[in-house]
Amino acid sequence: MAAMVILGAGHAAGQAAASLRQGGYEGEIVIIGDEPHIPYQRPPLSKAYLSGEVELDRVHLRPEKFYQDKNITLRLNVRASAIDAAAKTVSTDAGETIGYEKLLIATGGRPRKLGIPGSDLAGIHYLRTISDVDGIRNEMTADSRMVIVGGGYIGLEVASVAVKAGLEVHILEMEERILQRVTTPEMSAYYQDLHESRGVHIHTGTGVTGFSGDGQVQAVQCGDQEFPADIVIVGIGIIPNVEVAEAAGIQCDNGIVVDEGCRTSAADVFAAGDCTNHPNPLLNRRLRLESVPNAMEQARVAAANMCGADKTYASIPWFWSDQYELKLQMVGFSSDGDTQVLRGSKADNQFAVFYLKDGAVVAADAVNSPKEFMICKQLIGKPVDEKRLADPETDLKELLT
Repeated sequence: MAAMVILGAGHAAGQAAASLRQGGYEGEIVIIGDEPHIPYQRPPLSKAYLSGEVELDRVHLRPEKFYQDKNITLRLNVRASAIDAAAKTVSTDAGETIGYEKLLIATGGRPRKLGIPGSDLAGIHYLRTISDVDGIRNEMTADSRMVIVGGGYIGLEVASVAVKAGLEVHILEMEERILQRVTTPEMSAYYQDLHESRGVHIHTGTGVTGFSGDGQVQAVQCGDQEFPADIVIVGIGIIPNVEVAEAAGIQCDNGIVVDEGCRTSAADVFAAGDCTNHPNPLLNRRLRLESVPNAMEQARVAAANMCGADKTYASIPWFWSDQYELKLQMVGFSSDGDTQVLRGSKADNQFAVFYLKDGAVVAADAVNSPKEFMICKQLIGKPVDEKRLADPETDLKELLT
């Protein structure tokens, strides 16, 4: 009998398998993942796992026993090489052909690689998998020099761990400011000040042109400038893993194109997570998100619909980032706003910035302000009084009514 087959073994895959069982599906479930690890969480990799604060077992989404108890077959260290949507089979690089009743593609993404002189030298790392972080940890010795290419969240999170561990850290960002693609100039400036106050050196408007070294990286070239390096971390975004879907004739456009129920253009084939391009009815546009909450919620919707339901995925995107003792929580997209309202104090590292459009809340960035973040998730789309929103004495719950 055909099975429910899941390609990928990340957040979406692990959640989908659990949701299929919770939804009462009793048939065979097979997860095919190209890493040797059972499904695990990626966010701790650049934070608590990199720093050594948490061990491997605490990174797993669920313990191995869960999959045994729920009769979920894990085919690890195996890559899906082809999908035959007409025959409803998946082929693997191990030479197997597995039939499916319904298929979920949850292949996530892979780091965007640099193809410049010297980019194959030892000591240059990308951060996406447990194996990646194990390699970085082995080379992160106190007093060594780390150069981070890319001033996005991954780069900043690694910088906060590395500088605390005693490394000399330089961040090279080709744009005019760090976090340029994801936040406002004010939040970029706040995070630049934060990192520089902790000893991180940030160089904006600095594009990397090559690496030099004898087998092992020793310096990063930026035109006429050179930055000595013992270890390099490259964090310049991810590419969605759509190749196996594309080769099967499934519609792809900046991700695997799905409808509001996570269905692809092929019958009985669904997709969830970072690899999808999906409609968001609340924001009235299509998105491809690199976000754990998105992956988990899409997985729940896909699993329900694989079992015959007709659920719709509709939620406002939210994200988080841990740097030093600060937790940044974001909901919505700040670029959708035309007005900013600050509540709390940036000097105290405890504040929230609300973004409004035509007087209604569309997004927020909350630093060490979990209460404001939770209320903001409920305020999205609601018109508010700006003065009351900014006043720390106002109970935000009152604005919900």
